[in-house]
Amino acid sequence: MQLDDLLQRYFATTDLTGLAPDTFAAGIEHCRVDLGLEKDRGKRFALWSFLHMFGSAPDLDVAFENEEDREAARDFMDLLAVSESDGPG
Repeated sequence: MQLDDLLQRYFATTDLTGLAPDTFAAGIEHCRVDLGLEKDRGKRFALWSFLHMFGSAPDLDVAFENEEDREAARDFMDLLAVSESDGPG
């Protein structure tokens, strides 16, 4: 899954700067539904990560049955936190 493809699928654009709040909310809801229906572990992780970047991901115990997947999600969150703290400032 490519980020541009996900943006286009859920928000009908790759440029979120002018996105209306209701369009954003609808896209997030659509993605959450897709996450709930997705059976492929890799795709589920990609959708969860996408939602996490927008502050809309479900809790790990809800999103992932497998402890390995929950641990990978924790690692992802840690990496994002480190990258955000390394930014200009």
